Formats: sequence, structure tokens, C-alpha cells
Amino acid sequence: MNWLLETVALLLLVTLVLGLIRIWRGPTIADRMLAAQLFGTTGVGLLLVLAELQQIAALRDVALVLALLAVMAVLAFVARVWRKGPEGETEEDPPA
Repeated sequence: MNWLLETVALLLLVTLVLGLIRIWRGPTIADRMLAAQLFGTTGVGLLLVLAELQQIAALRDVALVLALLAVMAVLAFVARVWRKGPEGETEEDPPA
């Protein structure tokens, strides 16, 4: 059973690296935000797998806090885009 959890943890780490590449390359702000959301969800999964592997119950609490922070980050991003538009323009600004 441990080898399966270790394999899942390794695959989750690969997913985090791919998400980091997406954040670095972009091309749009929305792509970067989705990759950051991937960090949150994958991080939660990785913490839960590590909690099971190492039998550390505190990692489950950390995973819960990370999940809540990831939701807050998405809400902040959506609120920003809702106010300023996808290109960062306000509704009062005329298009150039």
C-alpha cells in the first residue's frame, strides 16, 4: 500500500511542476490563475497522501487550511476581473 501512495505523491509532484511551468509561461492572467488553483488542489491532495504515509494527523489540518485559502484566492481573482475586466480595464475607460 505504501508504494501506491508514494507513486501517487510522485505524480502529484509532477503535476505541480507542470503547473509551475504554466504559471511561468502564461500566456494570459486567467491561465496563471487556473494554474495557481491547480497548486491549491494538488497541494491538498499531496498533503493528504503524505498525512496517510507518515501518519501525521496535523497534515490533514494543514490541507484543510490550504483548501480554504485556495478558494479565497479564486474569489479574489474573480472579484478583480469582475470589476476591471479581463484585460485590467475599468468599465469607465474607453477602449483604445
